Amino acid sequence: MLVLMDHSLLSPNGYERLLSAGFRRSGNDIYRPHCPTCSACQSLRIHSQEFVPSKRQKRIRQQNRNVEVVLSYQDKPEYYELYERYIRGRHADGTMYPPSRSQYQGFLHCTWMPPLYMEFRQGTRLLAVAVTDLMPHSLSAMYTFFDPDEANRSLGVFAIMSQLDLAARTGRSWVYLGYLVEHCQKMSYKSQYRPHELLIGKEWKKVPSIPE
Repeated sequence: MLVLMDHSLLSPNGYERLLSAGFRRSGNDIYRPHCPTCSACQSLRIHSQEFVPSKRQKRIRQQNRNVEVVLSYQDKPEYYELYERYIRGRHADGTMYPPSRSQYQGFLHCTWMPPLYMEFRQGTRLLAVAVTDLMPHSLSAMYTFFDPDEANRSLGVFAIMSQLDLAARTGRSWVYLGYLVEHCQKMSYKSQYRPHELLIGKEWKKVPSIPE
């Protein structure tokens, strides 16, 4: 793993350049996988104006049509409460378990670029939060967590489509989803959003939509 040491690049403009080179944020740190004998982790991005939802994604959008999306730059206590429930309910077998406030803050907070919190609410009830980094010409889907009792809503899918909508409305071309790992079930879902681009070596290659 490569970790960025030049802190002069720690700004929305600098991070946008680094995203296009395959880097990713975790807390205040910027990193990129660097394995000499493996290239399984590939950065994936979607052009907000070119995205074509699949039939399943259209159904999910319709299913959540009554969900309100609220934007906030303020972290709220209810976010961590939902995050804790999500990690305990969905990732008890992973490295993020057990959840803690220090882990949550160290992973998601950023002093040089405060993230945007996209809230997904039904009435006053908080269903999901998509932590999102906004840059001048793109946004990055940092992390999304949701109510485990509402898993049948596919809120993670709805969150990504909402981030694509936000990018399109605000004139941002790209939505970065992080790393695609084809044989990892928890990472391969990103390939379902088409058309998209993958960073192969130092060049972005387009992956077209699949006719349904």
